[in-house]
Amino acid sequence: MALKVAVQMDHIANINIAGDSTFALMLEAQARGHTLFHYTPDRMAMRDGAVFATVEPLAVKDEAGAHFSLGEKRRVALDEMDVVLMRQDPPFDMAYVTATHLLERIHPKTLVVNDPAHVRNAPEKIFVTEFPELMPPTLISRDLSEIKAFRAEFGDVVMKPLYGNGGAAVFRLTADDLNFGSLYDLFATTFREPWVIQQFLPAVKHGDKRIILVDGEAAGAVNRVPSEGDLRSNMVRGGAARPTDLTDRELEICARIGPSLKKMGLIFVGIDVIDGNLTEINVTSPTGLRAIKRLGGPDIAAQIWDKIEEKRAPA
Repeated sequence: MALKVAVQMDHIANINIAGDSTFALMLEAQARGHTLFHYTPDRMAMRDGAVFATVEPLAVKDEAGAHFSLGEKRRVALDEMDVVLMRQDPPFDMAYVTATHLLERIHPKTLVVNDPAHVRNAPEKIFVTEFPELMPPTLISRDLSEIKAFRAEFGDVVMKPLYGNGGAAVFRLTADDLNFGSLYDLFATTFREPWVIQQFLPAVKHGDKRIILVDGEAAGAVNRVPSEGDLRSNMVRGGAARPTDLTDRELEICARIGPSLKKMGLIFVGIDVIDGNLTEINVTSPTGLRAIKRLGGPDIAAQIWDKIEEKRAPA
């Protein structure tokens, strides 16, 4: 069953194919005979309730520097597609939110991965708080007295933007850190929304595990180890990918959250776990597929397409 697949993403010319999960999904789709189309979110439009995009036919090749070719641009109604992969990177701002509203008009007639309404309603650092028993102590606030009280209780903490991504602006503050006042002022000036304050987990030096779930089921994982002198384990920040297996505690976490993900139509999800503590549930643009496969793990892109094809199969 050949599908017409539109990929909504940041421009393909700018991706790093070695670690890009969207590229892994496109390679797998092409190998299965599906027809690919590429467009960036700014090429969307809604007229009289119908959603359109200016798309380009796309062919991909796993060769750095020559990884794609695009055909002639044309305007299409997105409900003519079988599948739309919503894969642009955050920031999770009003442009991102608006894109979910537009895609909601075509889903589920066109299968949008992930379900745009639930992407909008499940920002990773808020959605995760629905499972507080799985998390380290966490505060979401911009109130100085609340943050001071949290620091007094837990001492060593991490502060990070509520809608940040890729490890940007993540800071560790020790109990006696004299930079707290200045950092508070910086966050208060830079971010209009509250931010996240969590108890620091020293075991992060051994890795921050990215676990991929496909339609609510654990599919594979990679352990991301911070580089020397850095708190952050994100691979875009220099973290090193290491092979790993899932512990009983991590399987328990997946079993606890999996039914909610499946019910919400969140087919491709990446969660972050440090020392048995769930810290984020990423539903916007999860990464990790290529690293997991490269390190000898399963081909999760194939699992995702198995699930998409199952959902698109005639009743």
